[in-house]
Order: sequence, then C-alpha cells, then structure tokens
Amino acid sequence: MAYGDSLASEMRVDGDYPVVGSGGTSGSHLLSNFRAPGIVVGRKGSYGSVYWLPMGGFAIDTAYYIDERLTSADLRWLYYVLQAVDLKGPSQDVGVPGLAREAAYEVPVPVPPPLEEQRRIADFLDVEIARIDRLVDLRRLQLLRLEERAYAAVSETLIPGILGFSQSSGPWPWLPTMADDRPLVRLGYVCRLQNGLTVDSKRDLSGDVVTRPYLRVANVQAGHVDLDSVVEITVPRDIANRTSLRPGDVLMTEGGDLDKLGRGTVWRGELPDCLHQNHVFALRPEPDRLDGDYLALMTRTLHGRCYFESTGSRTTNLASTNSSKIMSFPIPLPSVAAQRALAGEAQAVIENSQAAKRLLERQLGLLSERRQALITAAVTGQFDVSTASGRNTTEGISA
Repeated sequence: MAYGDSLASEMRVDGDYPVVGSGGTSGSHLLSNFRAPGIVVGRKGSYGSVYWLPMGGFAIDTAYYIDERLTSADLRWLYYVLQAVDLKGPSQDVGVPGLAREAAYEVPVPVPPPLEEQRRIADFLDVEIARIDRLVDLRRLQLLRLEERAYAAVSETLIPGILGFSQSSGPWPWLPTMADDRPLVRLGYVCRLQNGLTVDSKRDLSGDVVTRPYLRVANVQAGHVDLDSVVEITVPRDIANRTSLRPGDVLMTEGGDLDKLGRGTVWRGELPDCLHQNHVFALRPEPDRLDGDYLALMTRTLHGRCYFESTGSRTTNLASTNSSKIMSFPIPLPSVAAQRALAGEAQAVIENSQAAKRLLERQLGLLSERRQALITAAVTGQFDVSTASGRNTTEGISA
C-alpha cells in the first residue's frame, strides 16, 4: 500500500480523475497518482474503508492506494479480499483514528489461488454484489419516498389544499385560503414562551439551591426527546421554579440545521422537575385554545418549514430563530376538539410511516450482512464459484 499525496484545495484543477480520501470521492483533479484500475484504503478518519477506482484517480494523504505495480494479485479479487478482512480493528494512533501500514500488513488474508481462479471469483462477485447493491439502492429510495409521503400527508391533513397551487397574496404565499372555521392566528396570542437557563459559573449557590436534570439542545430531536445523555445542574430554587418544564410544553431549539429549525417536540414529563437550556424554548399553549400536539405537528408541515426557513437567520453551516419569530408563527386555529382530531390523524400517518421505515431498515441490515457473508465465503473458498449461481443470496427480498 502506497501513501497518498497532499493536495490542497487551491492546488486542484478540475479534470478526469476523482480525488479520493478515507471518506470517499471529494472532487476531481487533472492528474492522477495511481494507475487504472486501483484500490484506495482509508488511512485516517474513516480508516479501513475500501474503494474501487476503475479509471484510476488521485489518492490524498488520508489514504493509501494499490495499483498493478504494488501487487501480483488480481486487483478486483484483492478489492473483495480487503472488504472481507478486518481493517477497522483497533486504531494504531492516539489522536485521529488511523490505520498504520505495518498493522495492515499483519492482517491475515486468504492464500491467493491461481490468477484464473481469482478472476472467476471476482467475476462472480461483480454480478452478485451488483444485484445486492441494486436492492440496497431501491430500499434507500423507498425510505426517501416514504419520508416524502409522510411529510405531504401530514401537511395536507393539517392544512387542506397546501399541496396545491396557492394563489394567496398575503404575507405567507405558500398557504391556501383558510376556511372560516380555522382562522390564522399568531402563536403569541394563544401560547406563552418560557426562556431557559443559562449556565453561569459565577452564579451564587450559597443559599437555597436544588440539583435538577437539565435538558440541552442535543436532547431535543425532531418528534422526540433523546434522554440517553442528560446532565444535571445546581441552581437557586427560585431560578429552577422559573425554568422548570411542564408536561404538555412544546420544545423548540433556537438554532441548528436549517431544515430542522423550529420543529416542535412535546414534553411529556419524562423527567420530573426538569430544567431546560436557554437555547431551548418551552412553548406553553393555552389549553382551552391550542393543543400542544397540534402545534408540534404544525411545525413539521410544509407551512412550518416554509415559515421557519424563510424567517431564520443563516450562517455558513447553521441557522437560528428567536422568541419574536416563534411567537409570530401564524397557525390555523380550529376548535381544540378539531385540533386534537387532526393531530390524531396526522400522528397515525407518522406511526404507519415509522413502522414501514423500521421494516426497510431491517432489510437494509440483512442485505448488508448477506453482502459481507457472500464476499467472505467466495474469497475464502467456502464454495465453488464456477458452479454457484448466487440465486439464494437475496432470497426472500425482492425488488
């Protein structure tokens, strides 16, 4: 395995050769540093990753490369062998995870059969792995379409007509004309906003203090609260009383990825007396006018996405909102009974979608396992590829 070369972004000239590192292809270059075909193996970061480059390329210094000058084996057979063995064992580096070349050379591999047999194995795997990879691509496409369908169904359930062409001339041009029984109302008219707690090492803790769970931005996800890692904080009791969450509060984060900005999650009281970070807003609906589940789902509709993405402040990688913009969010407001019925319909769509998603993800896991098992069995000689058809490699999983 030969070391890749340093190639700063300003030195790259777009060309015919892919630039490949431990994480895969990242652009192109006019020149190559290994012959076609070639193999690239991750050295830093995603170490042990293996890529096949049929037209050659430029391996950067986070990776190794192998071409015909560096092995007497058939390169395609070797590519499959490197996927069958464990190159992702314990990192040899203290800092950034990495694969030392000396450690890689110590990894046991199958004794190479004659070149003709190596090529037969590679030909067999080319066909069978392509079949599995095609199924993987189809499953991933199904997952994408499933997410799009749920998004559309929830949007249309809560705001009928929003998926059609809007002729609205108001400030929210993506909205259809609202029915008389669901007028648009600013969120601030039917909901209070509670700001969270700032961590302050200089805060006086000499008096009456309490130690409570402390919900941070990382704990608030789209549609659920992640409680796998919750810290505690000690603050004066009066501050804790002002920043405690109540069951039914709708949580929103101040900043994050633009497509997730403003997504609401209902707090169900999972942790008693839980406090929340200042970058997490707690919205407290008036119970006789606004249902919390309806509000949380409304933020996940096309209307919610258009509003928060158009009003969010953007930086290079992140976006942010503020309490004023949140409280100005216009929501259709039917009766509370109607809100609950609509929220129930939308939630049923989401749950059905999640059940289908779990099945597809399980199939993806099985396909990954079968892909790995087939490669390992073929390169270690567990069956004769000249008589194997491969028809059973995807048995029970159809396109």
